[in-house]
Amino acid sequence: MTVATAFAGMRTAVPVVFRAGCPDCRGRFELAAGALRLAIGASSRTTFYSFTCPECGSAVRKPAGERIVELLTGGGVRTLRLHSTV
Repeated sequence: MTVATAFAGMRTAVPVVFRAGCPDCRGRFELAAGALRLAIGASSRTTFYSFTCPECGSAVRKPAGERIVELLTGGGVRTLRLHSTV
């Protein structure tokens, strides 16, 4: 089977965008997966996503529950798994 045959009939992938808001400037915007980072820790307190506000430049960090983690990882957001040093 050739590569052309394997991918025949496939459509181009639509880039995933996520809606976000900045708590500092109150801006609302859409961000590509590459603009977000997800950190998954051992607890809900250490699981969060972050981005830089495109309107004011503030570093934004927000908690990420199970559903948010599922959506972000499914949308291709880069993920960092935090390990405890217990």
